[in-house]
Amino acid sequence: MMEKGKVMPREQAGVCAEGNLHGLYLMFNAEEQAEPTLRKVLAEIAAWLQASVDQNADCAFNGFVAIGANYWDELYPDSRPAQLRPFPAFESEDRTAPVQPVDIFVHIRSDRLDINHIAAMEVCQRLTGLVQLVEEVRSFRYLDNRDLTGFVDGTENPQGSHRREVALVGAEDELFIGGSYIHTQRYQHQMQRWAKISQKQQEDTIGRTKIENIEYASEDKPLTCHIKRTNLKDADGKSMEILRQSMPYGDMNEQGLFFISCCKTPAHFEAQLKSMIFGDGHGHYDHLLDFTQAVTGSAYFAPSLDYMENAAG
Repeated sequence: MMEKGKVMPREQAGVCAEGNLHGLYLMFNAEEQAEPTLRKVLAEIAAWLQASVDQNADCAFNGFVAIGANYWDELYPDSRPAQLRPFPAFESEDRTAPVQPVDIFVHIRSDRLDINHIAAMEVCQRLTGLVQLVEEVRSFRYLDNRDLTGFVDGTENPQGSHRREVALVGAEDELFIGGSYIHTQRYQHQMQRWAKISQKQQEDTIGRTKIENIEYASEDKPLTCHIKRTNLKDADGKSMEILRQSMPYGDMNEQGLFFISCCKTPAHFEAQLKSMIFGDGHGHYDHLLDFTQAVTGSAYFAPSLDYMENAAG
């Protein structure tokens, strides 16, 4: 329990932020022996992103910094989030969840492409000599919050103050209150194959109507539909919710979804991914995976601003 009158740690605002028009994701691996300086610089970057929220309020700017599960102990050797663990390597038949360990993930979003670009340049400049850029992905809102498959994405997302309840660690791990377990996957869609099936087949694959975005009645949902495989409950009958911050990405050569899960526990994402790939034990895997394939998978933790500043000394 938190001591009475104790100030709650400041979470990174980008974790629970509402949606934006544009996203920019930077993934870095640290140089050897960069940790002492990197701790200080990452704390400064997180604080700068937080300050930029007010400075760019007209375009709803937000962002956060997350540390890879495989790198955490090198950067912060004195303490570790209770449930932080590597990305799960699941595989069944031709369905895989590949793992791409990354040391640092910087998430930038706003309603202006130029502001995102300026922020990314600032981040990279501050990290010069400390890291190597592994991957950069730029995403965008598609129509009315739809995935490139044409279906509304994130319909089941928590709303209002419930977003923080789902996404942020609470008193169960006091040192890391206000932090969040982050999982990312970059999915490549097989758009030509998807376009060849009928709208009804597409709707049966997802479990909701395409145009009206109406969820199928429970008795009408195929056991292989995406909603059936991801809307799970725990042993106590409570929904295993996550806050999705996913957005489409792509060009004329490749299209897909940059999936981002933010949660107070990694267990919810892991259970959903396992259900998608392995199904229910009776062969009912998520048939959406017949039309899209994850090509990356990374696990991180986004600590509170206070934790990062204290660790930086």
